[in-house]
Amino acid sequence: MGGRAKKYLIVIGIILIIFVAGFSIFRVTGKNGSSQKFRLAKVEKGEVNLVVTATGTINPVINVLVGSQVSGTIKALYADYNSQVKEGQVIAQIDPAIFDAQVEQGKANVLNAQANVENAKANLVKAEVAVLDAKRNLDRNKPLLERQVIAQATLDTAQANYDTAVAQREVAKAQVESSKAQLEQAKAALKVSETNLRYTTIRSPVNGTVISRNVDVGQTVAASLQAPTLFTIAKNLAEMQVDSNVSEADVGRIMVGQEATFTVDAYPERIFRGTVSEIRNAPIIVQNVVTYDVVIQVDNKDLKLKPGMTANVSVMIAHREGVLKIPNAALRFRPETAKQGSLPEKKSETSASAGRLLIERLTKELNLTSDQQSKLEMVLRSAKPEIQEISEKMKPEEARVRIQGLIRQKIGAILTDEQKKKLKEQSQSSQAEQRKPAKVWILSPAGKPTPLSVVLGITDGTFSEVVAGDLQEGTEVIVEETSTKKSQSSSPSPFGRVGR
Repeated sequence: MGGRAKKYLIVIGIILIIFVAGFSIFRVTGKNGSSQKFRLAKVEKGEVNLVVTATGTINPVINVLVGSQVSGTIKALYADYNSQVKEGQVIAQIDPAIFDAQVEQGKANVLNAQANVENAKANLVKAEVAVLDAKRNLDRNKPLLERQVIAQATLDTAQANYDTAVAQREVAKAQVESSKAQLEQAKAALKVSETNLRYTTIRSPVNGTVISRNVDVGQTVAASLQAPTLFTIAKNLAEMQVDSNVSEADVGRIMVGQEATFTVDAYPERIFRGTVSEIRNAPIIVQNVVTYDVVIQVDNKDLKLKPGMTANVSVMIAHREGVLKIPNAALRFRPETAKQGSLPEKKSETSASAGRLLIERLTKELNLTSDQQSKLEMVLRSAKPEIQEISEKMKPEEARVRIQGLIRQKIGAILTDEQKKKLKEQSQSSQAEQRKPAKVWILSPAGKPTPLSVVLGITDGTFSEVVAGDLQEGTEVIVEETSTKKSQSSSPSPFGRVGR
């Protein structure tokens, strides 16, 4: 009996332990088998940067392709990779033998043309003498005919000889002009030959560094349809530029003069700095993806950066220090009760909250007086039907821009000139920063999720700036919901590991 009593006591003890454990679990989880638990994060002040990232290629600011205008065989090279060259310096020589012969032939043609000119001039003198002789003979025969010493045929022959001599003189004059033209033509041909001969000597057009050599001694270059490239010369490697490909979604935020940083694989721990100098309008379309070339000027005095390197670029759009910031996870959070519709939110309440936040932000940024605040409330109240109509007919992003423009137009009458100028500057800044309303959740004293409306400024992908709203530094916002149901569902399965 002692053994059986001992067994009964053990069984009763196990039952009591299970009962106590079950009762404790019941108290913790509640009757529905789950309890809401939340992971919180504090709202804090700090630094937020809005940047646009892109990839690009490092290139010299001025890249000169040195070619050849004549065909021939490379006889000598006087520059190689990384050679420092000066403007006018000889860097290559094409075999000039054929071009020397053409120059000599051209000179001979010029001499021949000059001789032809002199010959034509002599013929002209001879023709003029013949004209004079024919003129004298004609003048001599005219009085003889009047005295009937000679026949009429003799006078006609003299007249014909005179006319023929005059015509031959004109031909001689034309031959002189033709010979002069041939002389000029020969001189032009000689000039072409001499120019081609000069082109056989390849000179550097700029001061710079040879970064590419595409020919060797003995190689034949053919300049037929286009000039072959012999050398690539970078004018100044101490000044480089990054040609970065920025997507069409981000190019609207970039402006000339903004600061940019980038890294290259050759120096992963070093951050290089530059400035946006140009935003080129020509689109670059690759597989239906549109990007634009944003040129960033870079100082390269230490010559660390080399042409062709790939740069990972970050362009600084906006920078904020000492501002309220919240984790982006808090903006993505929404409690299950809200998803199920148990916390309905009326549209009018949302509009009223947005209007109140707008009044608070403008009051803070523009230093509105109490009278201006009252007038602003009246303006927003009167514009409410128009704003609602815009919201219903347009897409959210288009509606936001349209409503902002409408509000700026409506409140312009109640602002001073200085406030209008400040509002314009802030509106331009807000367009780049994409200010927008959002909602976060906090825990009420009763432990229930409660929504708060805020207006967000810039974001760095992890944290977002809070421009306006009821959030204070140190307030805890909900970033994630956890429950026993979730923990149970994530427990190991007896049939093996569940997929991630």
